[in-house]
Amino acid sequence: MATVMSSVLLKLVFPPPASAVVSAVTVGSFLVLAYSGVSEMIGKHLNYSKFWNAATEKQKNKNIKVSSRVGMVLLYGPAFLAGAASFWLYPNEGLRSTLLNSAVTLHYFKRLFEVLFVHKYSGYMYLDSAIPITLSYFISAATMTYSQHLTVTEGLPQPQIDLMYPGVAVFLIGIVGNFYHHYLLSKLRGEGEKEYKIPKGGLFGLVICPHYLFEITVFYGISMISQTVYSLCFAIGTTFYLVGRSYATRKWYLSKFEDFPKNVKAVIPFIF
Repeated sequence: MATVMSSVLLKLVFPPPASAVVSAVTVGSFLVLAYSGVSEMIGKHLNYSKFWNAATEKQKNKNIKVSSRVGMVLLYGPAFLAGAASFWLYPNEGLRSTLLNSAVTLHYFKRLFEVLFVHKYSGYMYLDSAIPITLSYFISAATMTYSQHLTVTEGLPQPQIDLMYPGVAVFLIGIVGNFYHHYLLSKLRGEGEKEYKIPKGGLFGLVICPHYLFEITVFYGISMISQTVYSLCFAIGTTFYLVGRSYATRKWYLSKFEDFPKNVKAVIPFIF
């Protein structure tokens, strides 16, 4: 069974580049994201969004607190710059590289746009939570584009099964779905309101975190465009983290709202 899966995988991705740095970042990113997902499930949250105030009193006294808007710009700004810089650092390297660099840059540009013009905020973010997320996004954006660059400069053989064009479609579905559900969340509160409400519309009738579901979709779309080992591992690691975050979010809603519908799952409709 393992041999069959390995054989299929080799048809779907480029061979790993001869880079110890990329290999180390691939393993490290996956382990950190997977661990973060498990931590969310057992109640050890990164302190932003609904869980910004989850730190202990001792931690609160030690940590620097910033507004959620500033914190979110810090999260996505460096990753957007890394994506934008890839066009200058790795020019004219073929359609796959151009699509990959465009997808990475567009994803983080959209996130910055939402932070500045769509989202509404009611809390804060602690820097000790913001910094590791910022580094994760920045390193992922830089490593995705660099890994793609190495497939060209090292002349690695193309995957036998080309997923680039289906990947573009999956990416676009993810980014549109993610934006739409962020927009619905922003419309829950009227002017000056800060309290949380049970989201409605879109896929909120099925899962409490459809925006996370579509963000996972975005990264699998990017992985399909890229077809590098790193992008696949990052997509899988992101799945672990966002599934864990979704589980914690559903648990939070159940604790805050007696009328929260029990049939609404965390992130995967009808399943989880």
